[in-house]
Amino acid sequence: MTPSNFAYDPPANKPSPVVKEEQIEYGFIGKLQGLKYLYRPDIRDRATLEHNFREKFEALNRVKLTNTEFERLLEEITTPDVFTAAQTLRTRNSFIREDGTPLNYTLVNIDDWCKNSFEVVNQLRINTDYSHHRFDVVLLINGVPVVQIELKTLGINPRRAIEQIVEYKNDPGNGFTRTLLCFMQVFVVSNRDSTYYFANNNARHFSFNADERFLPIYQFAKPDNTKVSGLDEFADEFLPKCTLGQMISRYMVLVASEQKLLMMRPYQIYAVKNIVKCIEENSGNGYIWHTTGSGKTLTSFKASTLLKANPNIEKCLFVVDRKDLDRQTREEFNRFQEGCVESNTNTGELVRRLLSDDAADKVIVCTIQKLGLALNENSKRNKSRDKRGLATYADQLEALRDKRIVFIFDECHRSQFGDNHLTIKEFFPKAQLFGFTGTPIFPENSTVKQITGEEQSLKTTEDLFQQSLHEYTITHAIEDRNVLKFHVDYFKPDGKNPPKQGEKIAKRAIVEAILAKHDAATGGRKFNAIFATASINDAIEYHRLFEEMQAEELQADASFVPLNIAAVFSPPSDVSADVRQLQEDLPNEL
Repeated sequence: MTPSNFAYDPPANKPSPVVKEEQIEYGFIGKLQGLKYLYRPDIRDRATLEHNFREKFEALNRVKLTNTEFERLLEEITTPDVFTAAQTLRTRNSFIREDGTPLNYTLVNIDDWCKNSFEVVNQLRINTDYSHHRFDVVLLINGVPVVQIELKTLGINPRRAIEQIVEYKNDPGNGFTRTLLCFMQVFVVSNRDSTYYFANNNARHFSFNADERFLPIYQFAKPDNTKVSGLDEFADEFLPKCTLGQMISRYMVLVASEQKLLMMRPYQIYAVKNIVKCIEENSGNGYIWHTTGSGKTLTSFKASTLLKANPNIEKCLFVVDRKDLDRQTREEFNRFQEGCVESNTNTGELVRRLLSDDAADKVIVCTIQKLGLALNENSKRNKSRDKRGLATYADQLEALRDKRIVFIFDECHRSQFGDNHLTIKEFFPKAQLFGFTGTPIFPENSTVKQITGEEQSLKTTEDLFQQSLHEYTITHAIEDRNVLKFHVDYFKPDGKNPPKQGEKIAKRAIVEAILAKHDAATGGRKFNAIFATASINDAIEYHRLFEEMQAEELQADASFVPLNIAAVFSPPSDVSADVRQLQEDLPNEL
């Protein structure tokens, strides 16, 4: 059977289940040959795999190893620790030769992954003292096995293939521990119609069950979030040589604090690509509409770290709007890459790091308040420094005025109200601004009513950031099971003249319904509940009603146990009337 000439499309009037695994396998190899992979039918066991790797290694590093040196090299680089192997694959390493001289080497071309050799092998058998296993299809980059593909017939759920991979890999003495298979980065499973992929990991991060509680499993998607299910389509979208090189080198994250490999989700990849492209082309600002809970911190981290390598960018600032988010974001960034960002204890420290030429200070996480204080000539700190004859922070930062600075704003609408956005744009005319939001503002939802009854018009997301670079909405997240689905209970009031929304009697009816249904809805108060209101004023009113109506219930029934009700607010910085209302009406909560 010749792979390059074989197609697995079933004959007319024949049901697809007649296609055998072997046909799917050779058809898939033919597909990969069309993507310019070299098919290596001669590589079928450990010896031929290692011989091929040796040839590629010596050519890449321009060296000729003795047999003893090569055996020692294999012993040094092969490891049962997936995380260590992943680091070795991506970095420059050193090996001491027989004559005592060091050999600095890489396993693949890490400077340009597209220039590596890409090969496909099938029915590779790896025998160890404790294990005999054969792999359907394996992809090699520069002779290093990096992708394993398990194929099933249409009638078999791909999840069975996932279980088999996990079970085999977690067996002691399996072929992944002390062979070149330790460098495996990605597993792909498919029954031709449904295709999934997931990252390799050490045993504690590599468990699978029917609920997918532990092992993140992905379906690839197109930029519009349309799923890529078919095997051929997956090959076209995920496995072109340069694309696969990028997926491994740029869009997998090695989480040092957890010794774990993390794959970015498709929508995160497209967001990062579009931000980087926008910066490389210097084509203005943009925003990312990714729903809450979709991993915006990881997306922004990866964008920031990729920009670190761009010599045309002076600084990349990830801006948050609260001190606790500053700390939280730094911890998340440092979880992804240990020591990649440091804290700014005060505005002076932020300015020092902005002016620093140290590579460690190229990516900075800060609050918009600290940034605003540094840039505002009329801030107390700048006035104080001026009185003491010291250069103001703004004066010091003049050195950066004409530099290319990138600002990435988390939850951009929370942090963009006020003068800070305008101040940044005026002070850094060559800056590019990117915003992440789960709740963009469009013209139709740009007006809000304040406690005073006055209407406030908000700037739309496009007003602030010009263009949408990628969208992943709550609908997409629910379809992908990245967030919980909504379960809606409809309340139908009694009577011919039901109360209108906002009326006091309507609020009493809502509180009454919550008190009646809460125990059943929370499994006998095993869970907490959140009640969102349209305004701070409504929240205050509902809080009063809960206290009042529970007191009435307790008076009527001594066995009634009141719910613990707390009002939680995140007061907007600019709407002072709301803040004053809170200070006057709810001193205890504040």
